[in-house]
Amino acid sequence: MTGGPRLTLYGRAWCHLCGDMLAALAPLAAEFGAQVDVIDIDSDPELEARYDVLVPVLVHGGVELCHHRLDAARVRTALAATRTPR
Repeated sequence: MTGGPRLTLYGRAWCHLCGDMLAALAPLAAEFGAQVDVIDIDSDPELEARYDVLVPVLVHGGVELCHHRLDAARVRTALAATRTPR
């Protein structure tokens, strides 16, 4: 099943805040059936220039939801807006 919402987490392999955000995000992603794509900004000079001191940065639908720390309320609101009524 690939129809769930997608989140993109921009970060770095060596960034402890990135690992912390990914771990904190896991229950929300599971609750909403969201897929989290993790992108290492150090592999792309444009991404590194854009997000360098902001990582981790969580994006959904082209909108930056939070950086440095997970804003669970904002992520929950964004994911809830993607739910289709049954």
